[in-house]
Amino acid sequence: MTKDNENINFESALSQLEKIVLKLEDDSIDLEDSVKSFEQGIELVKKCQKQLKDAELKVSKLLDDGTTEEEV
Repeated sequence: MTKDNENINFESALSQLEKIVLKLEDDSIDLEDSVKSFEQGIELVKKCQKQLKDAELKVSKLLDDGTTEEEV
C-alpha cells in the first residue's frame, strides 16, 4: 500500500476508485498507465475491504454484548 493510501477513509478511497474506473474505461490511456492505475485500484479495494470488515466486526461485537471493548 502506498503511503498516500495508508490513512485514507472509506469514502475517499471509494471516490478515488470511481475515478480510476473512469480512467481505465478511457480508450486513450496507454498500457503502462493502465497497469499503474489498476495497481492503485487494487490497493484501494483492499483498504476498503479491510475497513468494511473492521466495521462489521465492531457492529457484530456491539450487537453481541453492547461494547467494543476487548476483554483482557
